[in-house]
Amino acid sequence: MIRKILRLRFIAFLIGWIFTHMSFAVPVKRLRETSNLLAFYHPSPDYKVHIIIVPKQQIPTLANLDPNNTAFLTDLYSTVQGLVKELDLKAYRLIVNGGEYQDFPHLHFHLVSDV
Repeated sequence: MIRKILRLRFIAFLIGWIFTHMSFAVPVKRLRETSNLLAFYHPSPDYKVHIIIVPKQQIPTLANLDPNNTAFLTDLYSTVQGLVKELDLKAYRLIVNGGEYQDFPHLHFHLVSDV
């Protein structure tokens, strides 16, 4: 039921708008924040380390990400590299879900580790 609600066009728009224009109001402990993205611990982690990285720009899925958006891509890689080093992650994965695997209607990445 929650998945269906999250996938409604209005809800997707609202979530994207919040990250784009009101990310300061998102009630999470920020690990990183740039003008392009927000990184925070997953509120319901599936891993020992489970970090969500969300673009502030409204991007529904990875398929919609402009490959020329170098500002976001640079911030994404820099954020992941910095968190891997800071948290001393010996093994990690950067995951992006799409299609039916994407529960949340806004592009986001999971930096995860069980080590």
